[in-house]
Amino acid sequence: MVCRRELEPYVDGLWTDAAGNLVGLLRGAPESADHVPPTRVMAHMDELAMLVKRVEPDGTLALTPLGTMYPANFGLGPVAMLGERETLCGVLALGSEHTTAESPRIWATKPDQGDKALDWPDVYVFTGRTPDELRDAGIGIGTRVCIDRSKRTLVEVGDYLGCYFMDDRAVVTALLQTARLLHGRDHRPPGDTYFVFTTNEEIGGSGGSYASRTLPGDLTLALEVGPTEQEYGTRVGGGPVVAYSDAQCVYDKDVADRLVQIGEKLGLDPQPAVLGAFESDASHAKSNGQSPRAGLLCMPTLSTHGYEVIARTAVRAMADVLVEFLADDRTRR
Repeated sequence: MVCRRELEPYVDGLWTDAAGNLVGLLRGAPESADHVPPTRVMAHMDELAMLVKRVEPDGTLALTPLGTMYPANFGLGPVAMLGERETLCGVLALGSEHTTAESPRIWATKPDQGDKALDWPDVYVFTGRTPDELRDAGIGIGTRVCIDRSKRTLVEVGDYLGCYFMDDRAVVTALLQTARLLHGRDHRPPGDTYFVFTTNEEIGGSGGSYASRTLPGDLTLALEVGPTEQEYGTRVGGGPVVAYSDAQCVYDKDVADRLVQIGEKLGLDPQPAVLGAFESDASHAKSNGQSPRAGLLCMPTLSTHGYEVIARTAVRAMADVLVEFLADDRTRR
């Protein structure tokens, strides 16, 4: 696993828990770790995907989403069907534009006809295979389907980078960089730090909630991509987004205030925000009673849960704020 390989040199302990989370422990300074509470910092390893709901007689697949997104977020095109015995390529399809009301599923989604928003019942996966061939590959109801590797190339857009699944790959990179930077400092953080690479954040945050319940400490700090939209007053070219609340919980104000102060001290133009239609490992954990305290630090991201864009400097900016936060014993009390 990439995360395990990259994290191992910078932590004192490393394991996978019963929920599938990868957990790395960086012990705090000996003179203070006994009386400074541990902190759990989380970035999730899972990504948005699809699940096979039904295999049709012609070998096409009906889908349901894993996470909150719609076909337009991914776009039509190649997908990977992750069979038990073989991974096969298919095509997420709607059907031909050159159709009339006699093709009601397609017609209903045309802006100049039915004008219905495109949703999962409207699309399917063309597999080019029979149901028996799919069965032989281990593909059936419950099989995961994801965006194909051919659509995952990082592109450069001036001072920005674009790709699917910056959520949460870019943020995972920032957490790994944080571990490296803390390990390289002359002094250890005042308290123990648990770097948690979580599972199932996109489908309820069960991994983060489990880690919050089973690991020591009172504070869960989640790292995420953050929406950059006018309603929140956030910009993709701005500094890290610090959430004061989301759809699931109100974050601890002292934690959010400290993150903003650190961002300002570093000259990073932090962006405080009150988010809607948003959840995180930390807000799930707090709202479920698994963590008494919670915070959320976000990487400003254009087109979240779609083809996402971040600034080139965003990963390092998040890591720099996090390093200062974890190195300050005032933030842990």
